[in-house]
Amino acid sequence: MRIAILTLALAACSPGAPKDAEVVIPKGASIARAGEILEEAGLVSASSFRNQARFFGSDEPIKPGEYKIEKGMDAGDILKLLQSGKTIQRLVTIPEGMPSIMVWERLMAEERLTGEIPVPAEGSVLPDSYAFTTGESRAAVVARMQAAMDRVFAELWAKRSPRTAVRNRNEAITLASIVEKETAVPAERRTVAGVYTNRLAVGMRLQADPTIIYPITRGKPLGRRILRSEIQAVNDYNTYAMAGLPRGPIANPGRASIAAVLDPEANDYLFFVARGDGSHVFARTLAEHNANVQKWYALRRERGEM
Repeated sequence: MRIAILTLALAACSPGAPKDAEVVIPKGASIARAGEILEEAGLVSASSFRNQARFFGSDEPIKPGEYKIEKGMDAGDILKLLQSGKTIQRLVTIPEGMPSIMVWERLMAEERLTGEIPVPAEGSVLPDSYAFTTGESRAAVVARMQAAMDRVFAELWAKRSPRTAVRNRNEAITLASIVEKETAVPAERRTVAGVYTNRLAVGMRLQADPTIIYPITRGKPLGRRILRSEIQAVNDYNTYAMAGLPRGPIANPGRASIAAVLDPEANDYLFFVARGDGSHVFARTLAEHNANVQKWYALRRERGEM
């Protein structure tokens, strides 16, 4: 009888939350501190929350994180939610081909994350959408991004084709980053990878424009045409001025581009030129390539794109 009376008394002094709200329970917070946070947010009284936990709550601890409290939830409902660990999952998205300096900028701009981080190593982050909770460290999010890249690369490397031109992870991620920056058309990735594989096999320079831009901007858009002096610049990245691969990646490639360089299309193309819509025209000979260049440049001039 006393328990029933106590239950009614607690229910009477613990009306449901008057509004939807989001609260953050910090790591190590006690039941008492959680009650204070809920009261400060205008959801339930701290005393009703403590009493609910004391008399009716399970032995499960409350878990840190950000929670969505819905209108009408009483102290018991909220306690169960905090014990469940069903936190709000927010997302940070890293597009395919984003350079690490921009990954760093995106993470530093996310105000719900905490802590300082260095710019991640180029090519170490797998582009994807990653869930995080408010108050989580940026370092923890980067670690998940890099662990995802490690898993995906190991999986794809184990299935690599004998046709691939790359001999190790650095070469694979480097070539994949070039493929990623050169084509926005998924169906072209293996074809472009085949072109670069063919060029590497015969000692031709890759002549990839993004490798000119990388040492100038660290992969950010150049915002203007490439200068002749930049095309001729000798450095560890510019594939117009040297044969072979750059010293390292020029962006963070996605899974599909990594897969493409590890299993390139078996073609005999050595050249390609942009159509102006993101896709390319491929050629086997220099004469055929020059004809394609003239044709597509003329069309792009007609469209006012050049």
